Amino acid sequence: MTKNNPAVSVAVLGTGLIGTGVALNLSRKGFHVRTWNRTAEKAQALTANGAQAFDNPADAIWDADVIITVLKDGPAVNETMVAALPGLCKGAIWLQLSTVGVEAIDTLAAFADENSLIFYDAPVQGTRQPAEQGNLVILASGPEEGRRVAQSVFDAIGQRTLWVSDRPGASSSLKLALNAYVFALTHGTAETLAIAKALGVDPALVVEAITGGPLDSGYFQGKASAMLKGDFTASFSVTNGVKDARLVLDALTGTGVQADLAAASLARFQRVEEAGYSDKDIAASFLADA
Repeated sequence: MTKNNPAVSVAVLGTGLIGTGVALNLSRKGFHVRTWNRTAEKAQALTANGAQAFDNPADAIWDADVIITVLKDGPAVNETMVAALPGLCKGAIWLQLSTVGVEAIDTLAAFADENSLIFYDAPVQGTRQPAEQGNLVILASGPEEGRRVAQSVFDAIGQRTLWVSDRPGASSSLKLALNAYVFALTHGTAETLAIAKALGVDPALVVEAITGGPLDSGYFQGKASAMLKGDFTASFSVTNGVKDARLVLDALTGTGVQADLAAASLARFQRVEEAGYSDKDIAASFLADA
């Protein structure tokens, strides 16, 4: 906290699908929010809700108690934090929410250590709607020092925080495992509906048969509905699916695990991307063979 402002000052670097919801919920909960985004208009749009927008990362994090990065990948996070160096305050808390993989998180943790930042590896479960509703699940790893402030931020943006480890890296590994599950569910739903359609059966009957039974889930219902309606508005884009599926496979190099479903997930996402649906939601897996 700063002496002149009793509220915690939080800089949100990256105001895309997740970052926008994070910034909005922090503003609603009384945090002093400073934002930056590569596309300046996205950060500027948040000023109507009480956030401040800045033209560069260094100005955005100036005098901030907490820095949140919600960016596309490891290189984007690293590049942004290097650009922010002139504004860094030693002892600031850095909450790294992006899905960056195990190799990149080590690089970012080293950067934090070199610049005296208290670093938390804290990727989130949830997409645009949970972010907007403050219902993310935060997978957090980091030191005991700073957890009180970090938890106050997590409580403002999420419904639950799972503390995984006191060392960065564990949360990023867990996030990759969970994403592999998400991709298996998404592609399994898409392929099941496509098989029904190809065999001359109304795909809606698949949903009717599953509803209320042991195979049912909210995730299945949401993705199946989107697929059948042809609504592929992105909450988790195909491009990010490709990126994250590749991160899963990269992380498994040398482990001896043969991740057949993860490899198939990447191949299917790549096929959807090549078909021109890169900016659509991962539910566009349904269009892989369209």
